[in-house]
Amino acid sequence: MRIQDYRHHRRIDFYYHGITGLAIIALLIGSIVNLVHANRDGLYSASLLVLVSLILSSFFIHTRSFPLRAQDRAIRAEENLRHFILAGKPLDKALTMQQIIALRFAGDEEFVRLARRAVDEALSNDEIKNAIKQWRADHHRV
Repeated sequence: MRIQDYRHHRRIDFYYHGITGLAIIALLIGSIVNLVHANRDGLYSASLLVLVSLILSSFFIHTRSFPLRAQDRAIRAEENLRHFILAGKPLDKALTMQQIIALRFAGDEEFVRLARRAVDEALSNDEIKNAIKQWRADHHRV
């Protein structure tokens, strides 16, 4: 498996994000063009095709966002437990979900200090990831 760091931590699934996403966009554009050029007799079927493409677009977005929300909850719980083990107290409630997700890449030696700094300096997730000296890889999130 490839070594993970800030430049190489994002994962994109070629078939889902690339092919399926582009196919749905092409279907949506094509169905709208078809609707615009439809004559009176073909208006109903052209409208249904637009509706189908909108439904597929919604499925495409939500089949990705719902599991990510569940994964975010798991990350919050894992990092809260990790912080409790290392610092003896839970994560600061002021941390946003994006900050916690970024902090999961920090090694144990810098995790508590970086979590405190993220709250004190209101660091963005990119600033947190750039501040990490010892990267802790996460190969399970797409």
